Amino acid sequence: MKVQCVRQSGTMCGFLCALFLTGAVAGSAETQLTGELRTWHCVTLTFDGPETGEQAAVNPFSDYRLDVMFQSAGKKYVVAGYYAADGNAGESSAEAGNKWRVHFVPDAEGPWRWRASFRKGPNVAVSDDRQAGEATAFDGASGRFSVRATDKKAPDFRAKGMLRYVGEHYLRFAGTGEWFLKAGADSPENFLAYYEFDGTYDTQALNRQGEAQGDLFIHKYEAHGRDWRPGDPTWLGGKGKNIIGALNYLSSKGMNSVYFIPYNLDGGDGKDVWPWTSPEVRDRFDCSKLDQWEIVFSHMDRLGLMLHIITQEQENDQALDGGDLGPIRRLYYRELIARFGHHLAITWNLGEENTNTADQLKAFSSYIREIDPYDHPIVVHTFPGQYAKVYEPMLGFADFEGASLQMNKTGSDTHAETIKWLDRSAQAGRKWNVCLDEYGHGANGVKTDEMDYWHDEARKNCLWANLMAGGGGVEWYFGYQYPHNDLYCEDWRSRDHMWDLTRYAVEFFHAHLPFTEMKHADALTAAKDDFCMAKANEVYAVYLPNGGTTTLDLGGCAETFTVKWFNPRTGGELQDGEIKTTKGPGAVALGDPPSEVDKDWVILIRSEKLKVR
Repeated sequence: MKVQCVRQSGTMCGFLCALFLTGAVAGSAETQLTGELRTWHCVTLTFDGPETGEQAAVNPFSDYRLDVMFQSAGKKYVVAGYYAADGNAGESSAEAGNKWRVHFVPDAEGPWRWRASFRKGPNVAVSDDRQAGEATAFDGASGRFSVRATDKKAPDFRAKGMLRYVGEHYLRFAGTGEWFLKAGADSPENFLAYYEFDGTYDTQALNRQGEAQGDLFIHKYEAHGRDWRPGDPTWLGGKGKNIIGALNYLSSKGMNSVYFIPYNLDGGDGKDVWPWTSPEVRDRFDCSKLDQWEIVFSHMDRLGLMLHIITQEQENDQALDGGDLGPIRRLYYRELIARFGHHLAITWNLGEENTNTADQLKAFSSYIREIDPYDHPIVVHTFPGQYAKVYEPMLGFADFEGASLQMNKTGSDTHAETIKWLDRSAQAGRKWNVCLDEYGHGANGVKTDEMDYWHDEARKNCLWANLMAGGGGVEWYFGYQYPHNDLYCEDWRSRDHMWDLTRYAVEFFHAHLPFTEMKHADALTAAKDDFCMAKANEVYAVYLPNGGTTTLDLGGCAETFTVKWFNPRTGGELQDGEIKTTKGPGAVALGDPPSEVDKDWVILIRSEKLKVR
């Protein structure tokens, strides 16, 4: 075995270790292992296999299947691989070559061993039969490597580990145990319609309706060119600076999630994003475009931005195999998972405003769960007013983890709906992560700061309403009647203050509340329009959307509690109000806020026996 260490200046990987391992099968070629051999870092195996191409007579995407088993000390992962053209397609724009690739993220230090399965046959990639087709080329190749601890620091997800569903209402990082509250951008949904990706353009021959009406358009994100930094990734001699800069900006505002659709053809709104070699093809994938997406997604890992992947939208959710789990849909899911499933924070969303049947959604979920070795959470988004129709059949289903809520015009039902699906899922025996991912009619949503600087509706009715119910967080949708909207947003600074307001809320929860141990408890206060969370006898939080004051029922607890106030409009330190301490039992007054008594405030009530957080 030959070991070669290569230093790559200016890349996010830093030092790359390349191990060249001879395959175990007679006649097989060399296998290259690249990546930092550390926990939570991506390790990539690249095999020399059959020489072929995106347009070859034998389809390299459907008629070959690469899987690699990785094992270490009781752990075993079977990871799907993919055809990678020349192995450098993001830089070469190659459509042909003999490289086959698999990405793996080790979750434990120490020795790991791997063994490859590579089979050939008609539609073998989507067959349920693990022995379908015939062994070929490097099938049976094997090798070993050893892993050290990560050396990264937050916000880089490699410092935290894989974001996982752990049977609770909140997602959790496997490395550090830190709990996750989502805060990010829901728009533009066609984020990947970026002019410097290969094969990306507005499909002018397709009918454009509704919010997609208008001149031909493709994203450039020129306003974010200034946010790119030396050492950040690019491709093809400097392409990609603007989209990388946009992500840098969003991360700098404390956000941690981006919502995007990788397929919006077949009646979709944007008609400008697809993973295939052309808008007319559904079973052959664009190797160079997807490699360039991978560059962007890897940078998102480094910045601490979750990939919220919306696999389809309402307008096209019946297009692949007539809405069923057929060979085309299976191939689409498999390619997404093989290429991108290694990223540390992913939510697979089965569809925006989804209209598939419950049986179809369950089939999609189970297939994704079968292929995805990391069991990333799976959710679905639905229209307002259709929650029961979509979510009730999914309650308790083992391969499904949450609700992606779309609220009414003002978001006024956010708190109640969040509570409903948190409680219903818990009663069904599988607690859901319930997030708010859109509010308002398609024309509305979050306006620009210039039009609505304080964003009272979004802040009160949606952000704090979801979090104070025990929800998993929010992403912000930009309605199509406003500038920088859901399809045409070029500058995330158009909502600069909305990101600040969102960050203040998330920071408060992480800094001051044991929120995973708390539960919505609105009945404990006298006010009728407020929200309350409680860890009984220890800590309480009360959000007053319209200011004023209220009382809190401490039940039989006779402890002394401190009373502090938090300003959700400005963030910052806790403040003293009219009453600094109170004592149970029974209902106790909390006094007036420090100032601006008609504005929204958060009251933090903590037992004096608790250590200061």
